Amino acid sequence: MAWDTERTRARLLDAAVTEFAEHGPAGARIDRVAAAAGVNKERIYSYFGNKHKLFDAVLAHELDRLAQSVPLTPELAEDLGAYAGAVYDYHHGHPHLLRLMAWEGLADDGQLLPDQRLGAYQDKVTAIATAGHDTLDAQVVLTAVLALSSWWFTAPQMVRLVTGRTERDAEAERAALVELVRRVTQPTP
Repeated sequence: MAWDTERTRARLLDAAVTEFAEHGPAGARIDRVAAAAGVNKERIYSYFGNKHKLFDAVLAHELDRLAQSVPLTPELAEDLGAYAGAVYDYHHGHPHLLRLMAWEGLADDGQLLPDQRLGAYQDKVTAIATAGHDTLDAQVVLTAVLALSSWWFTAPQMVRLVTGRTERDAEAERAALVELVRRVTQPTP
C-alpha cells in the first residue's frame, strides 16, 4: 500500500498547530507533534526540514485558511464593518491562529517579513483604497481593522477590565465592532 503523503502532512500540520499554539516555537517539541499525529518524527524532518520550518508551514497554512474563509475584494471592502465582523467570527472559531501569530511576534527581531504574505496583504490594501477608503491611508486602515477584530481574543483580560463584564458576550462584541469600523471607515463624500 502506498504511503499517503498528503494525509500524513495534513495530520502533522494539525498536530503542530496545537503544539505551537500551546507552547510556542521555542517550547514546542517535535516528538509530541509526531506522537499526536501518529507519525514517526523523522517524517517531520523529511517533510519540513526542522522545527522552525514546521512552524513557518503551520502559520502559512493557518493564514491561508483565514484568507480563504475571509477574503477581501474591492467589492467586499466597501463595507469594512462586515469584513471586521467576519474576521472576528473567524478568530472566535479559530483562537489558535492569534496565539500562533503572537508567538511569531514575540520572536520577531525586526527582520521578519514573510515574502509569501506580502502579496496577500498588499491586495487587501489595494482593495480598501479601490473601495473609496483612500482618504485614509489604506495600510493604516487595514492594520486598524485587523487589530480591532483581534483584540477581543488576544487581550481578553483587557476587555473584562474595560467592560466590567466577567462573561463574554460575543454577539454584543461583534455588533459593536462592526458599527465602530463602519463609522470610522465611512468614505467621505
